[in-house]
Amino acid sequence: MRGYTHQGQGVEKLELEAYDELAEKSLEDISSDLRARPGVVDVLIHHLVGTFSIGEDLVYVVVLADSRENAFKTAREAVERYKKETAVWKKEYLSDGTSDWVKE
Repeated sequence: MRGYTHQGQGVEKLELEAYDELAEKSLEDISSDLRARPGVVDVLIHHLVGTFSIGEDLVYVVVLADSRENAFKTAREAVERYKKETAVWKKEYLSDGTSDWVKE
């Protein structure tokens, strides 16, 4: 977790919630889709939920591919897709004492 918003405001912590069954299906669908591409052997995505402090891991993306280029490209797409397609909600607790649920 980084310590600032997209607008540059300080973030103290994040709270992540998910609709577990729907989120797991979405992550598996993304992994399966990416796994079917030429040169990609396997893709695993694991998104954590709970409360997180600055510097803590929120998600793990593992890609096994025939080259670094394919692996990095696939990992980047996996991240972009899970952020848009997965039922995980994020609440930012800002350093000014406010908090809000955010889209990305």
